[in-house]
Formats: sequence, C-alpha cells, structure tokens
Amino acid sequence: MRDSFLATDQRPGNVVLDLDGVIFLGAEAISGAGAALTAIAASGANVVFATNNATKTTDHVADRIAADTGFVPRPRSIATAATSAAAALGSDDDPVLVVGESGLVETLLASGRTIAAEATSARSVVVGLDRDITYDKLERAATAIRNGARFVATNTDVTFPMPGGPVPGAGAIVAAISAASETSPEVTGKPHQPMVRHISRLLGPGGTWMVGDRPETDLALARAAGWKSVLALTGITRSVEDVPQDLRPDIVIDSIADLVEMFR
Repeated sequence: MRDSFLATDQRPGNVVLDLDGVIFLGAEAISGAGAALTAIAASGANVVFATNNATKTTDHVADRIAADTGFVPRPRSIATAATSAAAALGSDDDPVLVVGESGLVETLLASGRTIAAEATSARSVVVGLDRDITYDKLERAATAIRNGARFVATNTDVTFPMPGGPVPGAGAIVAAISAASETSPEVTGKPHQPMVRHISRLLGPGGTWMVGDRPETDLALARAAGWKSVLALTGITRSVEDVPQDLRPDIVIDSIADLVEMFR
C-alpha cells in the first residue's frame, strides 16, 4: 500500500493533518514533520491542521507548529475541537460553564461567549481535556446539565498519545459527566459533522486527504466527508491490523516524513 502511494501522481488540493500523534508526540515534533509540511505546501496543496485537542488557542497551535517544525501555518488554517465547539454554540447557550483548560476558555471568550461562574447560571456546559480536573468541577457540570444546560463535548477521545503510551483524554472526563448527569453530549470534534463543516470552510479546490493516527476520529472523519484517509503509525495506532475493517485507510505511512517523497 505504501509503495503504490509513493508512486502515484495524483496530488490532492488539500491535506488535512491531525497534530498529536502525527505532527507531535508529547512535547516533541515527529522527525521529518517540517520537511513534509514544506513539501506539501510547495506542491500547491492547501495545508490545514485539525485537532481534537481543545487545550490551546489556534494562535498557540500556530506558534508551536512554527517553532517546533519550522513550517509557518497560513492564517485560518487551524481547526480545533475548541473552535468547532465555539462555532456550534448559539445565542441561547450563554453563559457557558467550562470544564477544560485555558485554551478552551480563551477560545470561547474570543467567540463572544460569557463564562458562567456557577452551575445555576449556566445555559450550556462545554467539556474538554482538563488536567486539573476535580470532583467539584465534575459536580458543577453534572448539576448544570441536570438543570437543563446544553451538554457539549469537544471530543470523546478516551486517550491521548504520549511517548510513553496513551494517557487519559477528554473522553474520560466526558464519560464521567455523562454518567453523573445521565445525559449524552453533543460532540463537536472529529469525526462529527460540526468538525466536518468547520474544516470544510478552510479548504480550497481539489480533492482532500485526511492524515491521522486514530481510526475512530481521523479515518472516520475522512469517510464521513468523502475524503481519502491516510494513517500515520506514529500515534495511537501502530499497525494497520489494529484498524477496524470498515475504517481501513486508503494509504498507510510509517510517519509524516514519508509524505516528503510524494510532494517533492
């Protein structure tokens, strides 16, 4: 599969790339990421980044990509689960109770949202990864949802790729709040339609490839959107044999570095 990929002459008009597990693994950029991004952009393809990580603002993400890979993203080329959640909220959803980190709060504020201080005033609850999660945060979120607040999850990824192996992700927190509130969330990150629409607004003409490491989000998103799926074996998934048959990728690469040859 990889050989046929490297031999093809059909280049997409857009390449959408996941970040954690594809461009980064923990605090480090994956080897060859900068060269691959530069080669893709030099070919004329539109480079877009799409992540379920809602802990950072798009400005922070852009700065990290530039600092760690040397590739400078275009303005408006980054979609996060936080920006997708912000786009999905309506005027009736203010104020918002947030379970998440500063990047999610800042993204919601930048979109014009008001942050609720207490469960009793919240009209919606938005949940993302929160590495400072406490029982009090879980209790306030569940209480607000039980009182009728809209329940929005940035993503339901139960794990997050790190060099030493997967660690708990936002989905673990979402599951606890869902159980305590007896309510299922609306999910705005990959592979759900709010993120498909959000990413689609950033694309140019031509076909689209989605490069990711997680079948149930990245590969499922590609299938939902009608895009070609590319599995990078540097994150959560380390073998194509671990991918469910209905989500098998069109292309498998050892890492993003393999894309250099195709787009050179």
